[in-house]
Amino acid sequence: MKRMMLFSALMLIAALSFAQQALWGGAQVMSPEIHDDNTVTFRLRAPKAVKVQVTGDFLPTQKIKTPYGEFDAPGVADLTENREGVWEYTTPAPLAPELYSYTLLVDGLKINDPANVYMIRDVASVTNVFIIGGGRADLYKVNNVPHGTVSKLWYNSPTLGLNRRLTVYTPAGYETSGKRYPVFYLLHGMGGDENAWSELGRAAQIMDNLIAQGKAKPMILVMTNGNAAQEAAPGESSLGYVAPTMNLPKTMEGSFETHFPEVVKFIDKTYRTKANKQNRAIAGLSMGGFHALHISKQYPDMFNYVGLFSAAIMPDKEVISPIYQEMESKLKTQFAKQPTLYWIAIGKTDFLYKANEEYRKLLDEKGYKYEYFETGEGHIWKNWRIYLSEFAPKLFNR
Repeated sequence: MKRMMLFSALMLIAALSFAQQALWGGAQVMSPEIHDDNTVTFRLRAPKAVKVQVTGDFLPTQKIKTPYGEFDAPGVADLTENREGVWEYTTPAPLAPELYSYTLLVDGLKINDPANVYMIRDVASVTNVFIIGGGRADLYKVNNVPHGTVSKLWYNSPTLGLNRRLTVYTPAGYETSGKRYPVFYLLHGMGGDENAWSELGRAAQIMDNLIAQGKAKPMILVMTNGNAAQEAAPGESSLGYVAPTMNLPKTMEGSFETHFPEVVKFIDKTYRTKANKQNRAIAGLSMGGFHALHISKQYPDMFNYVGLFSAAIMPDKEVISPIYQEMESKLKTQFAKQPTLYWIAIGKTDFLYKANEEYRKLLDEKGYKYEYFETGEGHIWKNWRIYLSEFAPKLFNR
């Protein structure tokens, strides 16, 4: 009996040890390792691999063509194998402060870094992330400042016939202040959802830090789902674990813009808002910039601040909707009401640069006032985080 009990105890210890190794052991290499000089080393134990590479937005970009246009894609660098079967790559120069994403390629198969548990999803791609601190990148970090609250709320849209979800950031102190706040509606791009700005865009961290520094007014930030056929982000609706895709119906054909007053009404009813044009802003990236453009001109008494981040300008030619008709007359009405700020930002190599250039030419010809902000690089989250950190301080203080 004692032998059986001893044997059982040893088996239990072995099982627990195995479970703990699976749970806590993980990879036995450090990756990524950020050195004191801000160079970074990536490692992967793969003794049977023939070729290992890393691809990420810290590397020089390469151009790729897609059905949606030409994009800047992350570059690729080769790792070198040592005697222990560990592959390594160290950046040849220090990395500038930024939030970076990357994945590994093992004999052509893309995998996530098993030594790095920090990952984010962008449409159907999951990448590892790390931050090089300093400068603007400190806005993307969780710092020792008062923190706001991020909530996921459901609202009913009679226009779309759906219960839908959105993400709301309320600034530190909202719960106890009793005050009313201005509202900033922030919209995502094609394939994104109501999680995109809070996860990829670091919106809550940016707002926390800007407000704490006194650079931005305390405000409510509303991040919607711009895909009018969706209830919520993939895997978080009644559809279950459907595959994320950019090929969604009802994205840029007028449905989202038509229903948007329901969102504003819901927010004004649910939160302590300053419910007037002077205290509302709207901005978005890419498809979200398209939505911000057309919502703001369709409802010219709704928003006093408008931001277009790498925005698409017009729908496909086959799209017929009253939302996009009579564009020039609607712009005339909107600008006659003198919005406090109309802000356009884009990267020099963005595939939408020419469309934005032509749109700015139209505004110039009509004498409509706007502010323009240009960065390097293209259609990437690095730029959109910059645009948010530049745009938010301009709101509700003029």
